[in-house]
Amino acid sequence: MAFSGMPNRHTIILMQTTQSRGSRTFQDYDSISRAMDGICNFYERKLREIDPTNQHITYDISDLYNFIDGLADLSALVFDHNIQAYLPHDRQWIKQKAFQHLKRLATNSSRHG
Repeated sequence: MAFSGMPNRHTIILMQTTQSRGSRTFQDYDSISRAMDGICNFYERKLREIDPTNQHITYDISDLYNFIDGLADLSALVFDHNIQAYLPHDRQWIKQKAFQHLKRLATNSSRHG
């Protein structure tokens, strides 16, 4: 599902988890929504590493924001079809999109649950 009727926009998430340059990585996704899923899934994997016995991972948006803020670096490159180029977005933009994404998921699950 794309945001606000936009066509799916290829999104590259650039992440550096620690101060070590060796922790730099990237993931690419076919839409902003899938990229936000990817960030949430990465966070959930980290939570499982911390407490492998916990079968039911729960967190709120402030937990996710703290995780995002704790990364050494995080940014997104989103393909803009109008200019045929990637536009850079910062950590704040990612937090905003993650919030919108999780809110949409919660709304959809309450409708279908």
